[in-house]
Amino acid sequence: MKKSPNHQITKSPNPRHYLTVSDLASDEILFFINRALKLKKRYKSGQPYRPAIGKVTGLLFEKPSTRTRVSFETAMLQLGGNVTFLSSRDLQLKRGEPLKDTARVLSRYLDCLVVRTFGQEIVDELAGWSDIPVINGLTDRHHPCQVLSDIMTVMEHKDEDLKTLKVAWVGDGNNVAHSWIQAASRLGFTLALACPEGYEPNQKILSSAQTESAAPITLTTDPKEAVESADVINADVWASMG
Repeated sequence: MKKSPNHQITKSPNPRHYLTVSDLASDEILFFINRALKLKKRYKSGQPYRPAIGKVTGLLFEKPSTRTRVSFETAMLQLGGNVTFLSSRDLQLKRGEPLKDTARVLSRYLDCLVVRTFGQEIVDELAGWSDIPVINGLTDRHHPCQVLSDIMTVMEHKDEDLKTLKVAWVGDGNNVAHSWIQAASRLGFTLALACPEGYEPNQKILSSAQTESAAPITLTTDPKEAVESADVINADVWASMG
């Protein structure tokens, strides 16, 4: 059997960033997930795929992480690239260096930057000054990579078209909930959220998605109401840990 080539990744003069789920169109989301499913199958069959040889991804994490950090590090290494981990105490940001300067310097050394931080405005500003793609590894407002991986899991276990599914979210209306809301708007599946009173998702994000979505996106405080007739149930803590 003829082996497919390892297509090398090259830098773009106008890099795209992935800061929220809404940064991708519906066909792009499905392309990336289906591509990931194929690469996962290829990896499990023992066929290496290393298009990132000679490339370096930086992980700039101001928040602690287990799964997110290991996921990105493992992925980059499996693709043939390298990873450098940067905590906030390792950088000049702690001494007051502007984000603009940090972004420009890191752009000279890295090929991609994954940021796990607090405010969404931090990752937005880094992306604004970076000459390399910036990926949101988590902020207080969004967790877009988490939701893409969750949807990938759904597609692995459900043969139906996503548009025919009802997904229930039970928990805090947090960053992950916000990304689920945007994903529902993009992909057209029904989303029912059950959040405790006082812990609802951001109203602007919810209203925007409800306006754009072809399927219902509803909010209640009753978990039983949300999970009724659901095809997928996503449960989180009542109070978000980050």
